Amino acid sequence: MRKNGRLADELRKVIIQKEYVKYAQGSALISLGNTKVICAAMVEERVPPFLRGVGQGWLTAEYSLLPYSSPNRILREREQKRGRSYEIQRLIGRSLRAVVDLTELGERTIWVDCDVIQADGGTRCASITGAFVALMGVDRWLRRKGIIEGSIIGDFQAAVSVGISGGEKLLDLSFQEDSKASLDMNVVMTEKGDLTEIQASGEGTSFSRDDFNELLDLAGKGIEKLIKLQKEVLEI
Repeated sequence: MRKNGRLADELRKVIIQKEYVKYAQGSALISLGNTKVICAAMVEERVPPFLRGVGQGWLTAEYSLLPYSSPNRILREREQKRGRSYEIQRLIGRSLRAVVDLTELGERTIWVDCDVIQADGGTRCASITGAFVALMGVDRWLRRKGIIEGSIIGDFQAAVSVGISGGEKLLDLSFQEDSKASLDMNVVMTEKGDLTEIQASGEGTSFSRDDFNELLDLAGKGIEKLIKLQKEVLEI
């Protein structure tokens, strides 16, 4: 048993509330233990200059930690994103684009905003999992308005962290577990089991291929549960 009573292969309590904000075409509040992220997706009737006249759309993401999301106040990123935030929002954008048919979208841009209102580890993974629910809201809105005929979504997708902390292989690390981890890994995966992205790094140590494969299997079990919850929330 872990310090919070979870088993090694157990997710924290996950709650997803769809349609959380009024004005976004798709939105969700995801709670992953004490980590809470508001994800909102909105459609803009234009594309970046490099896609004008190409006949396809774009999806991009922004990520931020709100000042009160951590025990120590975090400064707002008013002019330029810090390195960590920039890297995470690029991860979110890449992940979601992997399951979206940008040609079906037409020359439109989907903006996905992920605002962390409370952080306790796994914020990037929670953002991707919640953002997918928001993206499904956009997909339904586009079809309801007659803007597109078929779905722009190719497959379900979620993300989860795994790692080795205290000598144990753990699923869905809290901040306390992550801060002591000798191996930290973030996995983004589709319902089919295809990998979108893996971020893995050892802290002061290397890790074996066997460790990597076992953690990947552990992540797959967690993602399967997260996608099941996404479907329940979306009533699919």
